[in-house]
Amino acid sequence: MEFTRPRGTRDFLFEEMRERKQAESTLRKVFESYGYQEIKTPLFEELKLFTTKSGEEIVDQLYNFKDKSDRDLTLRPEITAPVARLYLNELEKTSSKPIKLYYYGSCFRYERPQKGRFRQFWQFGCELIGAKTPQGEAEVIALCSDAIQSLGITTADVNINHLGIIRGLFKHFEISTETQREIMVVIDKGDKDLLIESLSGDEPVIDNDELNQILLRLIDLVGDKSIIADVEELIAPYDEPKESLEELKELIELLEAFKVSNYTLNLGVARGLDYYTGIVFEIYVPELGAQKQICGGGSYSLVKIFGGQEVESTGFALGFDRLMNAVEELTDKEELPPYLDVYVAPISKDVRLKAFEITQDLRKQGIKVDVDLNAKKFKKLMNYADKIKVPKMVIIGAKDLEENKVTVKDMTSGNQELVDIENIADYLKEE
Repeated sequence: MEFTRPRGTRDFLFEEMRERKQAESTLRKVFESYGYQEIKTPLFEELKLFTTKSGEEIVDQLYNFKDKSDRDLTLRPEITAPVARLYLNELEKTSSKPIKLYYYGSCFRYERPQKGRFRQFWQFGCELIGAKTPQGEAEVIALCSDAIQSLGITTADVNINHLGIIRGLFKHFEISTETQREIMVVIDKGDKDLLIESLSGDEPVIDNDELNQILLRLIDLVGDKSIIADVEELIAPYDEPKESLEELKELIELLEAFKVSNYTLNLGVARGLDYYTGIVFEIYVPELGAQKQICGGGSYSLVKIFGGQEVESTGFALGFDRLMNAVEELTDKEELPPYLDVYVAPISKDVRLKAFEITQDLRKQGIKVDVDLNAKKFKKLMNYADKIKVPKMVIIGAKDLEENKVTVKDMTSGNQELVDIENIADYLKEE
């Protein structure tokens, strides 16, 4: 009988896990430097949490099931909705705002696996709840940019838009909510040909040629802050989107204050879900090709959909797996530090119990130690220590023990020294 891992999942072995843990630790430091605290939500939630957020059609993409009490549950496909649920359950009535929280965990989607897309994947993200905009949005974008750069990724490009501009145009032309949703989904896909067909084909989604032509010109505007003048000219006859454009201009000024320069204004960035209301952004690493998007975020009004009070919220989720692809693609691979500080080598049967005692004493003092458990010959112990690149060996022999000493060998220089047993930890820490 042969067992294989489920399709769309992966096994991570020792070195890859160490690389991922190192990246995770780096990201945590950046998030916490901005005052964010970590939270954790369950791997599974009630199914209705996600259908309320994204519509019944999302069920086809979920690992959903009934438990033994016939409740409809699902493995979480993302973590923003669970965070909103947590906020309503635990924080809405008790916490001062703004609330800064971050999370790291695995998510599950039943999709066709392909390069950079798996059925189990990891997200590292944050939510800023109750901060005034656009200053809150500017800080969130700065955090996201800093987090990516902390991993040595220098080519990431933050693409920013304000959905209020498009939604203002929809309001002016009295476009129905259903039609708005349909066209925003098309814009979100980033397929220019599909959008052109949707707006100017034989059966356009929007039956208004004036608006269709404005939208086609608008989403083509991509560049630095100089394109603001083009946006102003395009929407000049319409009052409804102008307030959102002013917010976008203010955000640009704030980004300069937050020292963010790697951004592009991209009026084609969108979100296909109604609760995204203001600034949205996506981050691309061009070298990753078709899977270049490593992050999506923006301001949203989700808590209200779940029955809470309206509260301004901004967040983003980094695709951790694609981040690791970018690290591998774009950065020089650094040699990871040894996973052990010391290897303890008893060289005869009669010293093994003392070797185990010494090993435990060192571990209790915060030193990462392994000890021979297989009674190997000394030559094999040396070869093994070389193979795992441990910095130090503690060699325990019967004659040395008679003097209450052990030999500490530096595996890089080859130097070795007799050290009193009670001083081993201090000696190793000084080294």
